[in-house]
Amino acid sequence: MGQENCTIVTEFILLGLSDVPELRVFLSLLFLLIYGVTFLANLGMIALIRVSSRLHTPMYFFLSHLSFVDFCCSTTIVPKMLYNILNKEMTISFLGCMVQFYLFCAFAITDIFLLAVMAYDRFVAICNPLLYMVSMSQKLRVVLVSGCYLCGTVCSLTHLCLALEIPSYRSNMINHFFCDLPPLLSLACSDVTMNELLLYIVTTFNEVITIVIILTSYLFIVITILRMRSAEGRHKAFSTCASHLTAIVVLQGTILFTYCRPGSGNSVDTDKVASVFYTVVIPMLNPLIYSLRNKDVKEALRKVVGSNSFLRSSCFSESQGFISGL
Repeated sequence: MGQENCTIVTEFILLGLSDVPELRVFLSLLFLLIYGVTFLANLGMIALIRVSSRLHTPMYFFLSHLSFVDFCCSTTIVPKMLYNILNKEMTISFLGCMVQFYLFCAFAITDIFLLAVMAYDRFVAICNPLLYMVSMSQKLRVVLVSGCYLCGTVCSLTHLCLALEIPSYRSNMINHFFCDLPPLLSLACSDVTMNELLLYIVTTFNEVITIVIILTSYLFIVITILRMRSAEGRHKAFSTCASHLTAIVVLQGTILFTYCRPGSGNSVDTDKVASVFYTVVIPMLNPLIYSLRNKDVKEALRKVVGSNSFLRSSCFSESQGFISGL
């Protein structure tokens, strides 16, 4: 592409998921529904962990941060996507595009490291249960969570700084529904080999580190579970880890598929579907996976709902008594 076709971009046009006008209403309603569930499920999980004393354990401390990160990741993408689906212009400013990419990247990387930390937490809880609360102290929990946020921030900031160095683009039309780095780099006029190499290295490094932590933790967990004499104890330990493993497989699988494969021959539509999965669907699934497969969460929710019903009935009885007294 000739240099004469390159221009300094002040805004981008996001082409979105589909150029079929008939799909606009369907997609907007679908993603509005998904975002509504994501909003309520993640914030509901955070609130439930805060108010329920039985969930004041290290595992749920990490889960509350996972819900917060999932909510933020979805909020970074979905509201703007909904606006673009219903708006024919579908534009986003250059600054808005960079901010969206930075926030999404930071929250996505934080999410990956949080899942690794949660695997380590399960390792300590199952392999060393008597010293679990001592080993996983409040100070260590804060350090681990802070490390996750720091990794996400540093990695995202590195990609952002290199992206801001791109002087011009041969087009301002991004064939995607949000400002992700690969489609952005494909429009650059200058040599972006360093950007692409760094993206591959950082993504691969993060995946390898987190997967090694997860596999090592669960290897020791499986060994410990198999040594248990009680069938009930083995079942309880496996069920505790099942929800976490489900979340790991779903997220890590889509990230590896999207960012850790050769660039040649990639289908844009396939990449978009994968992107929808880890930016829109997974933030909705995580709290549902943890609540539907977790007895502690279901019991805490039942207790909170029951106490609220009791309070409402008590208030109603008192008001009725007050009216009768009048």
